[in-house]
Amino acid sequence: MLSITKSMAIMGIDGYIVDVEVDISNGLPSFDIVGLGDTEIKESRDRVRAAIKNSGYEFPVEKITVNLAPANTKKEGTSFDLPIAIGILICTGQVKPVGSDTVLLGELSLDGSLRPIKGALPMAMDARSYGVKRIILPNNNAKEAAVTKEIQVIPVKSLNDVVEYINGTKPIEQVKIDIDEYFKREKYDIDFSDVKGQENVKRAFEIAAAGGHNIMLVGPPGSGKTMLARRFPTILPEMTLEEALEVTKIHSIAGTLPENASLITNRVFRAPHHTISTVSLIGGGRIPKPGEVSLAHYGVLFLDEFPEFRRDAIEALRQPLEDEFVTISRVNATFTYPAKVILIIALNPCPCGYLGDSTHECRCTPNEIRRYQNKISGPLLDRIDLHVEVNRVDKQKYFEDNNNIETSEVVRNRVKKAREIQLQRYRGSGIFFNSQLKNNMIKKYIKLDEKTTEMIKDYFDKLGLSARAYNKIIKVARTIADLDGSIDVKYEHVAEAFQYRNLSNKYISN
Repeated sequence: MLSITKSMAIMGIDGYIVDVEVDISNGLPSFDIVGLGDTEIKESRDRVRAAIKNSGYEFPVEKITVNLAPANTKKEGTSFDLPIAIGILICTGQVKPVGSDTVLLGELSLDGSLRPIKGALPMAMDARSYGVKRIILPNNNAKEAAVTKEIQVIPVKSLNDVVEYINGTKPIEQVKIDIDEYFKREKYDIDFSDVKGQENVKRAFEIAAAGGHNIMLVGPPGSGKTMLARRFPTILPEMTLEEALEVTKIHSIAGTLPENASLITNRVFRAPHHTISTVSLIGGGRIPKPGEVSLAHYGVLFLDEFPEFRRDAIEALRQPLEDEFVTISRVNATFTYPAKVILIIALNPCPCGYLGDSTHECRCTPNEIRRYQNKISGPLLDRIDLHVEVNRVDKQKYFEDNNNIETSEVVRNRVKKAREIQLQRYRGSGIFFNSQLKNNMIKKYIKLDEKTTEMIKDYFDKLGLSARAYNKIIKVARTIADLDGSIDVKYEHVAEAFQYRNLSNKYISN
């Protein structure tokens, strides 16, 4: 007896159909799974056998062969447990055949209950292109998959639920969600108004948010670098539905989506520890997975104590920051993960942290300071648009009330206006904000008068800038002009942009 049920697997961030073919024939009792499955899939034999028996159904003592087609594609995960079990029950006549427009997904426990799986959203979104009308999957994944409105999402808690639903003895209502309701909910429990003082850093953050620029914070311990960075997402424009879906897909594949969550609507803030490996930061592995730089897609990647990160991990960031995606090649396939992030790095000016601090004396030797600062390479620094010094806040600031401090909403409204200007300017060019401007497009969109050009030439020699650093400065100046509501980039805009490059000469030795 042969049965075929439909399931799905993930390739990169996309889902594709897998035919789960089950054949039961005479011969010595055995249970074989073929079709390039990984260890998790091979182990499903024991889970499926126990789940069928403990759910009260008969498990055939015959030769069972399961093929996952296409057989030339590597497959992983536990989502094939349910279609394999249903395929066996179809072959033995204990459940009716399932139509080709229905997909089965789910990991089985030994008692027959269903556990959540990874990648439910991308599989549900891509199922439409394969003519799928219905997805049966674990209850905990139902809201996530229900974001795709064109497909019926049937939530089930156990193998018994699935069998009774297919046989028509137990109706199960499909899950529906109101996406608009998710965007109306309270977004953040922190605010820019929590930060007292640091007006220069707040100004730099506003510029970074408006133009999508990367930023570096240098200052002593306790000056508020981390506190400021954590509040940066609160001044970014709200996510669109398309952005939310793309971010949720990545987190669904990585298994970092909160339980019972259907959509990530807040800008993501990722802050990995400095002991992170290159693979965890960039992505990869034996079977490639998205790294932190992709998990922060459309959000913020914050690297605190930046010089303490592994040198190879730091250098691996250079290409994703430039290209806005990560490509990982393996023998059987090439995987591409999006990585449109705003990078914030924070570091102390020296190993002890108190170089240049007015309240503590630095204990480091010149050689220790040089070795510490040399951990940051020049090419990576060139990719950081804004270099900002974070000084310790005057103690009087702590006792002031927050009434006169701008909230995140006020700053965010200015950022949104600046981004709207950029969207209009770059309409049809594939550019959405200033930091994405290609070098050959700068002269077209940024025109400078003679006085400003002379000032740039003067600073170019004094600061010893590279061509990339020069382009970064011009892009930052364009963003400052947009925040000002100015059509032209003026002298004062470029002068302010240059202020955010002086810090590398003050603290960074290379």
